[in-house]
Amino acid sequence: MKHIFHFLTLIFLSFTSLPLFAQETTPLPLGEGQGGGSFLTLEQLKDSALQNSFSMRKARLGIDAAREQRKEAFTHYFPNVMAMGMGFRANRAMGKMEINPEEYMSAEMNAILDYLQPLKTLLALDRPMSIEMMKSGALASITALQPVFAGGQIVLGNKLARLGEEISQLQLQLSEKEVEAQVERYYWQLVSMNEKTQTLDAVDSMLLQIRHDVETAVKAGVALRNDLLQVQLRQNDIKSQRLKLNNGRELMWLMLKQFCGLSETRTMDDLGLMNEDLGLMNEDSLQLSSISQPQSSVVTQLPEYRLLEMSAEAAKLQRKMEVAKNLPSVAVGAGYNYHNLLENDRHFGMVFATVSLPITDWWGGSHAIRRKKIAEQEAQEKMTNNAELIAINQRKAYNDVLAALSQLELAQQSAAQAEENLRIHRNTYRAGTATMTDLLQAQLLQQQARDQQTEAFTALQLARLDYRQVTR
Repeated sequence: MKHIFHFLTLIFLSFTSLPLFAQETTPLPLGEGQGGGSFLTLEQLKDSALQNSFSMRKARLGIDAAREQRKEAFTHYFPNVMAMGMGFRANRAMGKMEINPEEYMSAEMNAILDYLQPLKTLLALDRPMSIEMMKSGALASITALQPVFAGGQIVLGNKLARLGEEISQLQLQLSEKEVEAQVERYYWQLVSMNEKTQTLDAVDSMLLQIRHDVETAVKAGVALRNDLLQVQLRQNDIKSQRLKLNNGRELMWLMLKQFCGLSETRTMDDLGLMNEDLGLMNEDSLQLSSISQPQSSVVTQLPEYRLLEMSAEAAKLQRKMEVAKNLPSVAVGAGYNYHNLLENDRHFGMVFATVSLPITDWWGGSHAIRRKKIAEQEAQEKMTNNAELIAINQRKAYNDVLAALSQLELAQQSAAQAEENLRIHRNTYRAGTATMTDLLQAQLLQQQARDQQTEAFTALQLARLDYRQVTR
């Protein structure tokens, strides 16, 4: 009886037969959007991210800060000019003294004044006098101090500042690489989700046709209602998958839009990939013409290695700077001064020289120098170790590309086999030798195989991206 039902079902299907898979729509050419607009290509997304992403803005600000630090260090070659002014008034004089004129007169002068006693009394030469000084006054000076020898601190400081500017330039290059790579990761994840959406569209179209045919057969009494329930359950599962996939696509698009600094008016439909599919997986797209085994000489040309070299050089200069701090320093200067502390305005200029020799500072300074020397050795060892790790990562990235290509080839074979398996089950179901469960299971395997093919293609693109990151 079961085979009779399937045979009659086949008769109904023959009258209402439609393709089980939705026909692929012809993709719009890249660059043509809805309403005559333009699609956002991968290169345009990268350019936008390089201009607007937070990490790029931060890296450019780092260069500006390093440039200003270099200019600041250069000013230390020039004299240090200082001006000072002060006025004061005290509640009592800062200096006070008493003078007895008689103590400063000779015996002959005292003898003469004794005959002129009234004059002596009038002039008060016979009693002490009180003199007060600096109860109020003003001071001003301007001084120029030119370093002659500072242990090499000024020269080393300028070298460190120039090195810091070069390091900030390298960090900008690294930021550019990472920004472009992150945009491409977002892009290929969206491509993968878009392809999976197209797979769901094809599956949904097939299930809709099957449901229509089974409903017709059930109404005619030639098919079991259980077959219809299985199709409905499968359709509900597809709806659930679509909901999760759409949420993931929306979140990924928001992350890409924020990262690239795109306008709020931009939508996911503005991406060219939304009108592409992975039918682009032809022989040309799978070639490894741009991939070759990494050479050891490539490591020293990478900005990551140059950054390690500069970090080691900076540690060396910092060690020398610590030594310079404990050396004598010599400076010469000139100044012009004014004061009225003695009730009269006084103007004078002067030249001077200073010599500073740290003595007790060598106690702690010797330990600081040894600490900087250890840091210099650590930087050298870090450079050597990281260079080896970079070479290992390059080899790993190359192997990952080869493995991803092999995985894609296997996924393509599996997809073709699953497609053939579905075709056979579709025909056997129509012939009444297979159940609806078998047909839906074959359809599920076909969907999974297509998704695995999509993921394998995306993994290959990301592996190629990682290889480019570690080899340029």
